[in-house]
Amino acid sequence: MPTKYLTPLDLVERYGVPLKTVYDWNHRGIGPRFMKLGRHVRYNPDDVEAWERTRYAETGGTAA
Repeated sequence: MPTKYLTPLDLVERYGVPLKTVYDWNHRGIGPRFMKLGRHVRYNPDDVEAWERTRYAETGGTAA
């Protein structure tokens, strides 16, 4: 079965952020990898999940 690509609105729903934030990520090159189909932006779910894995904060430090 072909991959169902995600829309910017799918990312808004997934992360609970404003649509402007998603487009800002695209503009600044800090969000998930995306492709443009004419004027439409789409995200491969595998790319979104890979980007999510890079967003986890490192929990180092020492226990008191």
